[in-house]
Amino acid sequence: MEHTTLFASKAARALAMLVMVCAALALFAQAQATWKQVDSPYGPTTINVRGEGEVIAKPDIGQFSFSVRAEGDDAATAQEQSAESINAILDFLEGEGVEEKDIKTQYYNLNPKYTYEERICPFGSFCPPGEQIIDGYEVTQSIVVKVRDLDKGPALISGAGERGATNISGLSFTIDDESTLQEEARAKAIADAQDKANKLAADLGMKVVKVVGFYEEESYGYGGDYAMGNRMMAMDMAEEAKIMPSMPVGENTIYESVNITFEIK
Repeated sequence: MEHTTLFASKAARALAMLVMVCAALALFAQAQATWKQVDSPYGPTTINVRGEGEVIAKPDIGQFSFSVRAEGDDAATAQEQSAESINAILDFLEGEGVEEKDIKTQYYNLNPKYTYEERICPFGSFCPPGEQIIDGYEVTQSIVVKVRDLDKGPALISGAGERGATNISGLSFTIDDESTLQEEARAKAIADAQDKANKLAADLGMKVVKVVGFYEEESYGYGGDYAMGNRMMAMDMAEEAKIMPSMPVGENTIYESVNITFEIK
């Protein structure tokens, strides 16, 4: 009986020892996991790189705008005078091959003109302003023209001036469809960012793992503009129409910029 009790006591101690070992192993595993978390409390290491890309192309269309201003004693007279000049210019443009889809009205305004009735007031007394009276009407219409045959640009501008345009401004050269060029510039910007990321990671003794963030800045083009507005506004349009200005087209640059975040290890 005493021998059985001694055996049971040894078995209990062995079991207790096994439980303690298992508990120690569990505590060690938990401590190791906690240590890993402390070793990298902010998650994966990342770098942010800005890439840039440019594509240079020759403009394929030009654009200018003109306005016509007319006055009359009544609205119908003002509109009739404006329409006469506008129609003469539009007929000329269409006769030169400008399509209807490339001629667009920017704005059309019909406004009354006012004067104030004069009043005779006693000397030294307060004299309120006279009654506002309509003294005719004024029409202003502005039109934008897209020129696909760039060689005709100077002649079209001169012709509009000869036919009563009161202002010609905003001449510029651009590219009709920039979407393909923007895609090409974006691809260059992404490749530029990847090259920069690889070099930076190598300098840090690490390697690029994957892309974890991407942001594309607003794209834009520049170059090829030829502003004539101020100069032409200051000159008599009949005289300006006799001059065929030289209009070099130049080149436009399509620019794209991206910001990419890379994970590195």
